[in-house]
Amino acid sequence: MRIHPIISSLRHHRLTTFLLMLQIACTCAIVCNAVFLIVNRIEQVNLPSGLAENQLSVISSEDIRKDDNAEAQQAADLAVLRALPGVQSAAAIMNGSLPLNRNSSSTFVCATQEDFQKAVQDNAPGPHCVEPSEYAGTPGTFTTLGLHLVEGRQFEPDEYITESLQQADAPTVMIISRSLAQRLYPEQDAVGQSAYVNGKPMHVVGIVDHLLRPYLDKPATNYYSMLWPVSPNSADAMYILRSASQDRQQVLKAAVAALNKLNPERLIQEQKTYDQIRHTYFQRDVTMIGLLLASVSGLLFVTALGITGLASFWVQQRTKQIGIRRAIGATRGDILHYFQLENFLIVSTGIAFGLTLAVALNLTLMRYYEIPRLSWFYLPISAVVLWLLGQLAILNPALRAASVSPVTATRNV
Repeated sequence: MRIHPIISSLRHHRLTTFLLMLQIACTCAIVCNAVFLIVNRIEQVNLPSGLAENQLSVISSEDIRKDDNAEAQQAADLAVLRALPGVQSAAAIMNGSLPLNRNSSSTFVCATQEDFQKAVQDNAPGPHCVEPSEYAGTPGTFTTLGLHLVEGRQFEPDEYITESLQQADAPTVMIISRSLAQRLYPEQDAVGQSAYVNGKPMHVVGIVDHLLRPYLDKPATNYYSMLWPVSPNSADAMYILRSASQDRQQVLKAAVAALNKLNPERLIQEQKTYDQIRHTYFQRDVTMIGLLLASVSGLLFVTALGITGLASFWVQQRTKQIGIRRAIGATRGDILHYFQLENFLIVSTGIAFGLTLAVALNLTLMRYYEIPRLSWFYLPISAVVLWLLGQLAILNPALRAASVSPVTATRNV
């Protein structure tokens, strides 16, 4: 099969060939970046939070009587909640911060005092200073959340303090995530180190495998989190309940009823499972994934339709030529391969421009929308998909062309 006759034939249809190549190039560029974004979003939606998500329920309570003893009320609430059937453990969370609930609280942490002083002097974080999310709660918070300790220990009962504005009451120990430990102490064992939180030393006593931030930003920093032993002291409280997955709705109803009975002068602002928190946070991402999938499918369908339509038109125009080739000895396989090779050349040229356009589009998205850099392997995958799409789209017209007999072609002249 010689390529020269194919190229010569395409020169007689320059405009239609160019338009088809342009369509394939645009499809390649858009599909390549869209699939990259879809995979990126799917990975983000499935990020592990580090919590026992399918066992957790959340209740937010606001006490109308602000002058009451919040600490005593909280202790009474926890005692009632822990006594409920099906509740394995319960805790009160400070500042209402949980992974993926968008209620973020952070602090400034440096690996050494020198790093902290240099950051203050330069008015910019140094290489060993970060601003991780902070979590805190009453005794039992670690177990209730279901965190996985990989090094060190949990907090001791005498290490817990009550939230206060007094600097002297600041905690002295903390547990950090594995990602934060690697960031602060890349070549050292983080357990036993003294990290400086807002200039004050705190000892790292444990490391958890994962602890996602309340609000995601960059992939490299999504797990920069720390936990310290500070019990909240506020009339507004967020309670976390851990129970069997199938008991969560029943436990929530019983917990709300018990809290209202204990103190009728309160407002229950929120009652949901942690699965609902995750769903709410990633709702836009899931919607975007669906829209991108629909767009990619529609674009591929339109491209395949264009290839099929144009090939059918060309088959109809070349009926006489096909008949003549059959009459001088060309087999059906020769005719089939001719159209397949012609399609391969058109699609390949479109892909060549499309891959260049895909990289340029990704660079533009990186500049204006902070999209990650396109991974190189998406380029050959997109090329293979379009090659297969082109061959499938051309198959039916090519088979019809191959079925044309010399007698039929001559009669139609």
